Amino acid sequence: MPEARIWIPSVLDHKANTGYALYPGVMSSVGDLKISSRGQMSLPANARHRWGLDEGGTVGYLDIGEAIVIVPGGVEQLRSALLGAVSDPDWEAARAGFGDADLANE
Repeated sequence: MPEARIWIPSVLDHKANTGYALYPGVMSSVGDLKISSRGQMSLPANARHRWGLDEGGTVGYLDIGEAIVIVPGGVEQLRSALLGAVSDPDWEAARAGFGDADLANE
């Protein structure tokens, strides 16, 4: 199964045609997924092929309120990708409360 790669922009731009892709090659960047009355949905075939899930497998998801992030490999792969995307200076800024001493003590 391929390693999950996550692109985290420095400024979230929420534009559909930014030209960024997590994976190279031809892929549909937009589409609708049908959800059954039992909550089931199908992952598009091009994503299943690219992620090596043709025979089935595990994906991880993260509900961020207005959207859900789905990555191949399950929750541990998702956690690893997210933690790897945060730089050491960003971790230090978070530990320091982003300049707010009260926040640093929380």
